[in-house]
Amino acid sequence: MTNSDYSRTAAGVPPANLDTVGKMFIAGMLATMAFDFWGQIVSPGLGFANLSPHGLAKSLLGSLGLPSGDFAGYFMHFYLVGLIGYPVGWLFVFRPIWQRLTGGAGGWFLPAAIYGFGLWVFAIGGITAIAGLPLFLNFTGITWVALVGHVLYGIVLVAVLTAIPRNR
Repeated sequence: MTNSDYSRTAAGVPPANLDTVGKMFIAGMLATMAFDFWGQIVSPGLGFANLSPHGLAKSLLGSLGLPSGDFAGYFMHFYLVGLIGYPVGWLFVFRPIWQRLTGGAGGWFLPAAIYGFGLWVFAIGGITAIAGLPLFLNFTGITWVALVGHVLYGIVLVAVLTAIPRNR
C-alpha cells in the first residue's frame, strides 16, 4: 500500500482482507529472504558473524518448555515471525501509530528503518533475555549483524508493501 492508500483507511490500518494477507506474505517472504541473505551469505562472506535466527527461536521454544528441534526453530523464524508476526506488527501496530503521530512524515523509508531497529531491540534485546541468553548477546559481532539484518528486513518489507498495487 502506498502512503495515500493508508490515509484512506481508518487511522492508517489496512483492511483485513485477502489482499492485505497476500501482500503481507509476499513482503514478509522477501524481507525474510533479504535478512537471511545478509546474515547467512553476505555477512560471513565479508568476515563478519553468521546469523542463526532459527537458533534463537529454538532457544526461546526450549525455555518455554515447547518442542525446540530444528524444524520448530525454522518454522518459528520463517513462518510465524517472518511471514506473519513482523508484517502484522508493521501493518496493524507500528504504521498506524506512526501515521497518527507524524501524519506520515518521512515517507516510507524512515519509518521502515525505525521499525527494523525496533525489531532488533525486540529480538536481540528482549527475546534473547526470555530465552535465557545474554541481553543483546553481550554486544558481540552477531549483535551488529542482526541490527543490519533487522533494519534491512524492515526496509524490504515496507518497500514491497508500498510497491505492490492495491486492488480496488
